[in-house]
Amino acid sequence: MRHPIPHYTTACPDWETRIRKKQSLVPCPAIYPVSADYALRVFKELVLTDVAGFPRIGDVTRQWVFDFVGAIFGAYNGDTGERLIQEFFLLISKKNAKSTISAGIMLTALILNWRYEAEFFIIAPTVEVANNSFKPAQAMIKADPELSALFKISEHTRTITHRVTNATLKVLAADSDTVSGIKGTGVLIEEVWLFGKRPRAADLFVEAKGGLAARPEGFVIYLSTHSDEAPSGVFADLLKRAHDVRDGKVENKRFLPVLYEFPQDMLDNGEHLLPENFYITNPNLGASVSEAFLLGEYETAKQDGEIAVRRFMAKHLNVPIGLSLTANYWTGAEFWLEQGKLPEMDLPDLLAQSEVITVGIDGGGLDDLLGMCVLGRNAQNPREWWAWHHAWAHPSVLKRHKEIGSKLHDFAKQSDLTLVAHIGDDTNDIAQICAQIYATGKMDKIGLDPSGVGAILDALIEQGIPEDLAVGVSQGWRLGGAIKTTERKLAEGCLKHANRPMMSWVVGNARVEARANGILITKQASGSAKIDPLMSLFNAVSLMALNPAAPKASVYETRGIRRI
Repeated sequence: MRHPIPHYTTACPDWETRIRKKQSLVPCPAIYPVSADYALRVFKELVLTDVAGFPRIGDVTRQWVFDFVGAIFGAYNGDTGERLIQEFFLLISKKNAKSTISAGIMLTALILNWRYEAEFFIIAPTVEVANNSFKPAQAMIKADPELSALFKISEHTRTITHRVTNATLKVLAADSDTVSGIKGTGVLIEEVWLFGKRPRAADLFVEAKGGLAARPEGFVIYLSTHSDEAPSGVFADLLKRAHDVRDGKVENKRFLPVLYEFPQDMLDNGEHLLPENFYITNPNLGASVSEAFLLGEYETAKQDGEIAVRRFMAKHLNVPIGLSLTANYWTGAEFWLEQGKLPEMDLPDLLAQSEVITVGIDGGGLDDLLGMCVLGRNAQNPREWWAWHHAWAHPSVLKRHKEIGSKLHDFAKQSDLTLVAHIGDDTNDIAQICAQIYATGKMDKIGLDPSGVGAILDALIEQGIPEDLAVGVSQGWRLGGAIKTTERKLAEGCLKHANRPMMSWVVGNARVEARANGILITKQASGSAKIDPLMSLFNAVSLMALNPAAPKASVYETRGIRRI
């Protein structure tokens, strides 16, 4: 006879209040308290050899750790052998004992496991991270005579074997060990943000969850800090799913997210940068995290500049980066996110509310994106310009630049980029959009990089667009005026856009080269990172900066009647 399932929830809609008051972010008590208590007794007995005096975990660890561990093991029904919650996600700032927690959880699972020859895995993105997880587990065993007798350790394969059940805990590095085909009873994935940068990480995550189908007691745990650049790939997908479940937008009782993040109002008000609020994303502040260390790192970051401050916020304050900056970054990038104030505006809205429109197009090689910018001058406030962007990518780009494949797939899901199947589909799409703009009577000019525009010109002519509307925009140092104009418009708050992830990535990729007679932002300076949609903005700005006249409306049109 099957027992009724206790009522529980994995949503935590009041998390903002809880995190401010240092309360638990686990939304409900352990579903099965007996299972939780038994596991916690084991977990708390493990010894921390990297802490002075070799204390047990139970003697020095904060309550938030016990809440998380209790939720994992307290989801297990000892009578039926089924675990009700099978996926867990802990997002927490750097230095908050993630490696120690992961080692302790997986070692506890190995001790409590009843399945003979069961396999448990810790999967890390690099060898260094793998060693950081394996060494604490190894040290916990060596510090306890009973555990030393119970387990056999193989350091060169990073494997711990239970001498009775022959179950194993293996720590794998995804950049060197084979991780395909694993069917683990329990899997812990470290530093998910790094996997987000890898194009095939989604396959690895599917493999990691594969064992849950045949092992009802199985689990998968994801641990991560925030990324040092805008979240992408599997990390971005996991974050979205976690936010939706935590906030109660989606019910998923098999997934429990515990996210140490700043409430949005604190980010908006700059309160996240006040040292007295660092505890929000550092629940171990004063324990494994030194307050003096954090303050010192923050002061150093401020001295090193904007890039260092952003990295400090991502790693030590868990603040997501919306726009990643690199060395020699473009000055306009500092104002880009602030001007993303048109989140609801799509292309038809821009066409309807603009008095005159210019179009910029750039890229299109098999090694590049093809970028398009539609730039409108606001009919109500002509000093204000509105920008809409889209990009196209040929499959060859994914093959040549696998390191950005996950990002391009993300942008395609977000409808900001089209992955074309055949050469020519991209130019046809652009020509059709230009025809739509031309039909409004508001189009001034279409600005193109003069090199390699034949296919685009042919497509425009086929759509009935006069050839003289397409003009070449000088590139290189001659584009410096448009770049400066774009910077000033952004800084003044007069160039607005929809704050799309693709453009944040593109703008963050832009690198500046100083020349005697100006500045350059070129594909060569930016390396393999793509900037074509940004270059299309500069092309459009170069035309709009000429202050084109708005077309005069017919007297009949203004009265609501127009004869053709």
